[in-house]
Amino acid sequence: MKRNYLGEFEELVLLTVTVLHPGAYGAAIADEMQNQTGRSVSISAVHAALQRLEEKGMVSSAFGEATQERGGRRKRLFAVTTLGNQTLQSVRDMRSKLWDSIMSKGLLVQGI
Repeated sequence: MKRNYLGEFEELVLLTVTVLHPGAYGAAIADEMQNQTGRSVSISAVHAALQRLEEKGMVSSAFGEATQERGGRRKRLFAVTTLGNQTLQSVRDMRSKLWDSIMSKGLLVQGI
């Protein structure tokens, strides 16, 4: 698999899209990220990350149905692609491997 760079914010957005599927859209992603992380998240930062992730092939998007509460406008819904899932798994595996190394050396106990 080709190595794709994934920044921390992009990783959080990708994880949040997975959590919210099939209802992942910009505002819901920002709200969920803020709830989960306690960090203030701007909708414009989320949209920029979603655009980068879509360009990398890690998410896809499609327009949902028009809704009354949005004045007849449709939401742009996002879903994680196979590449996005593979990338998340790769990141998780790498982090687990590093944590296993830290724990096996007792480094956290020593307070490095």
